[in-house]
Amino acid sequence: MKSRKFRLWLIVGVLLLAMMACSIPSLSFLASSAEQTPVNIEEDVEVRPETETTQITEVLIPNKVLMEDALVELYDRVSPGVVSIQVYSQFGGGLGSGFVIDKEGHIVTNYHVVDGAEEVEVHFQSGLKVYGDVISEDLDSDLAVIQIDVNPAELHPLILGDSDRVLVGQSVIAIGNPYGLSGTMTTGIVSARGRTLESIRQTESGSYFSAGDLIQTDATINPGNSGGPLLNLNGEVVGVNRAIQTSGSTLEGGAANTGIGFAVSSNILKLVLPALKQGETYDYPYLGLSALSSLTLTQAEYLGIPQATGAYVAEIVPDGPADQAGIRAGNEPTQVQGLYAGGDLMIGVDGREMLQFSDMLSYMILNKKPGDEITLTVLRAGQEMDITVVLGERPANIR
Repeated sequence: MKSRKFRLWLIVGVLLLAMMACSIPSLSFLASSAEQTPVNIEEDVEVRPETETTQITEVLIPNKVLMEDALVELYDRVSPGVVSIQVYSQFGGGLGSGFVIDKEGHIVTNYHVVDGAEEVEVHFQSGLKVYGDVISEDLDSDLAVIQIDVNPAELHPLILGDSDRVLVGQSVIAIGNPYGLSGTMTTGIVSARGRTLESIRQTESGSYFSAGDLIQTDATINPGNSGGPLLNLNGEVVGVNRAIQTSGSTLEGGAANTGIGFAVSSNILKLVLPALKQGETYDYPYLGLSALSSLTLTQAEYLGIPQATGAYVAEIVPDGPADQAGIRAGNEPTQVQGLYAGGDLMIGVDGREMLQFSDMLSYMILNKKPGDEITLTVLRAGQEMDITVVLGERPANIR
């Protein structure tokens, strides 16, 4: 009887020891992944000399190790091709980022980084610093090309990826010069595609043309990141970091990052780059209208249209391509000031569904040039019809 009890307690003791041993790695993993403030055991807990301590090894997820190794390798491979840009003008100095695009010494950056520059310095991660010349600018996409004269061995061109293949949720990396902290790397995801922003080129009426096909990301981008690359995990450039959405300012008075950044897509860069490298300008297709997108159901009711998706034509440029093709803008007052009924609702372009204006804009910029035809499917007085427009060329730079 005593022998049975002894064996029973022995089994229970072994099981308890086994359970304790299995629990140790799990606790270590949870503590290491929670990013809590480390506790100094020597200061906070008295450890007696005779007490035997066991070192607990951190349990790492294989995918985490692979991701960390991939990011380290990517940075080592790509960062030599990323540059910091120092600009001097009559208004003072400014900072930005850029990247090498070829062995001929062409550097890509944002137009607003070098706007009004009287002197431009290009700083490499290797410590090399050279002067550069701005050879061409594109106000529509906010891109510019700088030419530098260095030994080609010093140049490490980055590869342009296909931004059309970028997916929402995909990991991306930004490398640049935020607040003068050169070589800074941040990570995030693609938050959305096909966003639009105002371009820097003004229309004759004083408003601004639209820049399309931008990538939205939550990778941290701050002042000084402008012009730097947005990369996929292969190290390919899928965007040129351009702007951030802000809701306030930092203690120093600068723009505060809110997790919403925008980058010019690499496929837009591919379109304009050949002209910019030659010191020329790129001619964008021109439709000659402005439209309302993301309508509410209430607005759709006031306008008398059967759906809130699509792009409602709010204004037509007289004698522009859309006007000549017979596209109609609203001109009948509604209960909402400034909202006029009677216009066409664009719902398709070249047989593709158009849920919002940015769908049409991205498609047109990436696939059309001045002189090409584009077919818009519109709803007019409840009737669907196709209207073919011969695209023009955006008027010459006003700014």
